[in-house]
Amino acid sequence: MDSSAADLDFHAAGALLDWLAELGADEAIGDGPVNRYEFKPEVRNAAAPPPAAPPVGAEADPVAVAKAAVAGAVNLETLAEIQSAYDLCDLKRGARNFVFADGNPEARVMILGEAPGREEDLEGRPFVGRAGQLLDRMFAAIGLARTAHHGGEALYITNVMPWRPPQNREPDAAEIAMMLPFVARHVEFVNPDLIVLMGNISCAAALGQRGILRLRGKWTEAFGRPAMPMTHPAYLLRNPAAKREAWADLLEIRARMQEMP
Repeated sequence: MDSSAADLDFHAAGALLDWLAELGADEAIGDGPVNRYEFKPEVRNAAAPPPAAPPVGAEADPVAVAKAAVAGAVNLETLAEIQSAYDLCDLKRGARNFVFADGNPEARVMILGEAPGREEDLEGRPFVGRAGQLLDRMFAAIGLARTAHHGGEALYITNVMPWRPPQNREPDAAEIAMMLPFVARHVEFVNPDLIVLMGNISCAAALGQRGILRLRGKWTEAFGRPAMPMTHPAYLLRNPAAKREAWADLLEIRARMQEMP
């Protein structure tokens, strides 16, 4: 054993373990290396059509393939099957789970987040880590919850990216573009009254703009519906003073819902 490792005390070893987990090293060391990019045959539901193949000799256009694929979706279930079978996003090869959505599809409010983190990748659901717990408390303060059965009190939550980027990096423009047809179809099926764009990546996908601190708190339109950009709960955990502005945004959402039939 390395003498430097043997000299670590309990607290130093715990901090090192947390650091490794944050980098994505969330599995114990095995007998041999694991090739995360090794091809694995996809198990596909027979009811879901396969993604469209590019012409022979041509390189696939990821966005065009995504648009062709989503055309075969008839509901949320088939959309999830089609998106999980999409193979042109490299993030899929390094992720543990496909993270589609959570909450009530009948909800009037749809939250569009950025991408899964470590906890979300492990559990296969969006917003289940510390940021997700804060999100639940924030929306509970205006009477909304992902577990609510009545659409007027419910939330429906999804992300732009269904796979965790390595080391929690931001998705790049190409990755966002290839997921945008899936997001647009997702919104179409849920048909919410309004959308909350949670963070910069959501605004980049839905509005083609970044700068969440400038955009937040101002009503805009995304996917043909009213949309409210908000700072991501992860940002609020790092900057507690910004919770005052987030509360103002939540009150705007509640007021807008009360104005709608």
